Amino acid sequence: MKLLGKNINEQTKKESKEKMPLNKKYLRNGSYSTLLIVIFVAIVVVINMIVGKLPSKYTQIDISDQQLYSIGDETKKVLNNLDKDVTIYQIAQSGSEDETISNLLQKYADESKHVKVELKDPVVSPKFVSEYTSDQVSSNSLIVACGDRNKVVNYNDMYESTMDYNTYSYQTTGFDGEGQITSAIAYVTTENLPVLYTLEGHGEKELDSTIKEDIEKANMEIKTLNLISEGSVPDDAACLLIDSPSSDISEDEKTALLDYLENGGKAMVFSDYTESTLSNFAAVLENYGVKAADGIVFEGDNQHYGMQMPYYLLPTVNSTDASSETASSGYYIIMPYAQGIQKLDDVRDTVTVEDILTTSDSAYSKTNLQSETLEKEDGDVEGPFALGVSIKEDVGDGKKTQIIYYSSSYIMDSQMNQLVSGGNEKLVTESLNSMVSTEETTTVSIPSKSLEVSYLTISDYDASFWKICTIGLIPGIFLVAGFVIWFKRRKA
Repeated sequence: MKLLGKNINEQTKKESKEKMPLNKKYLRNGSYSTLLIVIFVAIVVVINMIVGKLPSKYTQIDISDQQLYSIGDETKKVLNNLDKDVTIYQIAQSGSEDETISNLLQKYADESKHVKVELKDPVVSPKFVSEYTSDQVSSNSLIVACGDRNKVVNYNDMYESTMDYNTYSYQTTGFDGEGQITSAIAYVTTENLPVLYTLEGHGEKELDSTIKEDIEKANMEIKTLNLISEGSVPDDAACLLIDSPSSDISEDEKTALLDYLENGGKAMVFSDYTESTLSNFAAVLENYGVKAADGIVFEGDNQHYGMQMPYYLLPTVNSTDASSETASSGYYIIMPYAQGIQKLDDVRDTVTVEDILTTSDSAYSKTNLQSETLEKEDGDVEGPFALGVSIKEDVGDGKKTQIIYYSSSYIMDSQMNQLVSGGNEKLVTESLNSMVSTEETTTVSIPSKSLEVSYLTISDYDASFWKICTIGLIPGIFLVAGFVIWFKRRKA
């Protein structure tokens, strides 16, 4: 028994000696694992801290179809040029902030060190809003302030809505947060706001509501001008807008317009085909080297018109000072019932005319509008034509005359604008801003982001091509493939 006990003790000691290095190995490995976990956790914490300090434009990706949480190039340009501190107050109870607006405001703060965003809870600070306005301010409205200037951006102005007569309820159709906020920043940082005069007294068209809203959003004051009673264009005019007169201006009005332009004035002119003779109005344009061709322009190239109507023109957008952003963005422009713009040879060398919109070489101006055919006939004027031009002339003393002329006022029509998903609106506002913007004034008008289904604009050529593909080519391929499979199986 003693011998057996001795053997057991020796065996136990032997096993203990063998286990000790093994336990030390496990302990060492466990320590390494614990250390690695601690290091990994520390790295993750540090990375999260670093990422948390990064601007949201690097950490958040806007995957919404309408880019609701993003700011565009025009806004970035305004923010990069800021040299004054701007504070944007979001008026909302804590926890009830509109997420879309809050995320968008953060983009502004990230883009410029001069922009600061603060949340103001009306429950905590009940008298804050009254320091800026006596009007009732709804929840999630904004107050944009810079020094002594401020502007209230109402929540209802950022979300556009229309009545759905099927349900008799309002449906949200657009988000204008970026447009309203950028407009407010430009307003509070600019002391001298431009004035836009619109000529009246000759059957001019009334400004389309969409374009009028864009002009007001660009912080331009709109005033009417009757040259017969005023006698001249006021000195505070940043630009004069003439929207398709249906009767001619008088000789005195022509003289007043020429005096204004020859002294470095700026004008945006729209015209439409009319059977009336507008000789004085035409003389103003002819003084700057352009005139409207007889008739209405038809396109012979089906890649340059839409809706199966050769007078619903889809012109080429050329890059100029008045259209570079529209041209680069690839928007279609639609211009129905347009006249061709012809350039005159006998014009001063100081006058330069750039084409903004042009037709194809196959375009022609139809002079007999009672004709039963849409095809080109004898007497029609051969193209190509310009449909929009930018005219400039240096007149000395640092002054420069500028005229932008479009030969169809339908380019400002809301229904036409919808057909090209806002392309017309973008071009018109860009053209106007190019003349009014100066070093002292900042004008920017960003269109609302539609939450509705956008129209797909294609030329008549593209429509025909896809019609052939979907109706003929693709079904034909399946029919041939099916016949081949059937024939092989039958033969087998």
